[in-house]
Amino acid sequence: MLNQRFQDVSLKGDIFGGVTTAIISLPLALAFGVASGAGAEAGLWGAILVGFFASLFGGSSTLISEPTGPMTVIMTAILTTMVAKYPESGVAISFTIVMMAGAFQFLLGMLKLGKYVTLMPYSVVSGFMSGIGIILIILQLSPLLGHAAPAGGVMGTLSALPETLLNLDFKELFLGILTLVTLFLFPQKYRKYVPAQLVALISVTLLSVIIFESDSIRRIGEIPAGLPSLVIPHINSEIFTTMIIDAIVLGTLGCIDTLLTAVIGDSLTRKEHDSDTELRGQGLANMLAGLFGALPGAGATMGTVTNIQVGARSPVSGITRALVLALVVLVAGGLTEPIPMAVLAGIAMYVGFNILDWSFIQRAHKVSVAGMAIMYGVMLLTVFVDLIVAVGLGVFISNIIIIERLSREQARQVKAISDADQDTVPLTQSESDLLDQAKGKVLFFYLSGPMIFSVSKAISRQHNSISEYEAMILDLTDVPMIDVTVGLALENAIKDAQDTNCEVFLLCPNQQTQKQLNKFHVIDSLPQQNIFLFRYEALQAALNHVGPSQQPQS
Repeated sequence: MLNQRFQDVSLKGDIFGGVTTAIISLPLALAFGVASGAGAEAGLWGAILVGFFASLFGGSSTLISEPTGPMTVIMTAILTTMVAKYPESGVAISFTIVMMAGAFQFLLGMLKLGKYVTLMPYSVVSGFMSGIGIILIILQLSPLLGHAAPAGGVMGTLSALPETLLNLDFKELFLGILTLVTLFLFPQKYRKYVPAQLVALISVTLLSVIIFESDSIRRIGEIPAGLPSLVIPHINSEIFTTMIIDAIVLGTLGCIDTLLTAVIGDSLTRKEHDSDTELRGQGLANMLAGLFGALPGAGATMGTVTNIQVGARSPVSGITRALVLALVVLVAGGLTEPIPMAVLAGIAMYVGFNILDWSFIQRAHKVSVAGMAIMYGVMLLTVFVDLIVAVGLGVFISNIIIIERLSREQARQVKAISDADQDTVPLTQSESDLLDQAKGKVLFFYLSGPMIFSVSKAISRQHNSISEYEAMILDLTDVPMIDVTVGLALENAIKDAQDTNCEVFLLCPNQQTQKQLNKFHVIDSLPQQNIFLFRYEALQAALNHVGPSQQPQS
């Protein structure tokens, strides 16, 4: 797979893609690093390490991986909680969770579960992504107003907001608003040549240097040159369960973020990524990021799309991007010193606005009331309760709604007739004639399509009047799959019929269905001569049973 991904190297396109995406990544990495509380250098090294190793070992040719808004939101919550609870070891615990999240991603890839990660309703995906966008916006309110982010996440920020507003720093607010104005109003026609984030970062920083004294506003300061220090993994037995849960949440979100972006990349390149290899690559990259105290990352949509549009065709672009960013950190780290914190807050807040699924929010009420309710419910739970609770409830409720709809549809495929004039079962003319000759003494019980547990009630309803008949034909010709609940429902239907001296004839030519019925011991409950492969033969046997003297018409 590694060699295949490097076969389509376009040296000019890949190098240009790497340099371009490095320019786009720089302001975002700085902003996410500061927003997380780990520092700008953590954001930059996250972009370097995750980008390099995910490109080298991943399963997509053009995917750009780096710290993203959703991952930063979760990492911020983890870091804030752990440092508040364990001031001395909180940072080490937080990055140990990053390593565990990477290991979880790697495990999913090894178990070949990549294709299942994104199997969730769009309303749930839209809700939690929009919720993460709102969290990112809320968390940047205090830095935008000239104050450090308070403890307590969303609720802590909202609780401190009145006091923050009373003591806001007008100079930092001015720079933050100017950053947002630049980002929102930067002409679309120029964005393909230069990222709006870079324009805002450079222009507003230069303005701040000109009109404000260096110490009068909060600035990043110089990023330490040199390689990052190793973080010794720290496992705290008191909160080990919490660490595992946080790692699963962080890892799962990274998987979803990455694979959704990879699908977008596939649509542009007309190629197909390898989900399992991609998860292994992302997992390895995040393990190394945690080991060096860097932010975790995932596939980034904006960087990936830009990378493809400028001509990149292989992982060389992602590797080039990481090397360019490493050069910036190792050689030109002092250039970041005058960047105001408010500018980075504005950039992070702009990312939050872009994460919001505006397209679905605007038309959700027109598409589906249930989908809209799930989307807003997941969004609010994500913001004010917990991401894993939000996604879990969202998926559960969505599945219940889908199952209920499938139940109604499948219930229509469970039909019981005793008169061939009822044109609801696909019988040939000769088969209809046989059923008519039974004079209403044979119940023809017809099922079609996959039979899942929700159909069991429909089966029970249809055979309630079984005592009125002398024979029942259970026709499973058009049933490709039966689950346990339906198998038991069919077993009960056969037992009920036998208890009322109603002879049961089974029609089951599908071998897969036969195997499933064998597991439920349904076939064992019937004499071998009552099991048929052809509908005509079953009807003739039932007719002979209810009226042996009657001969079928030729």
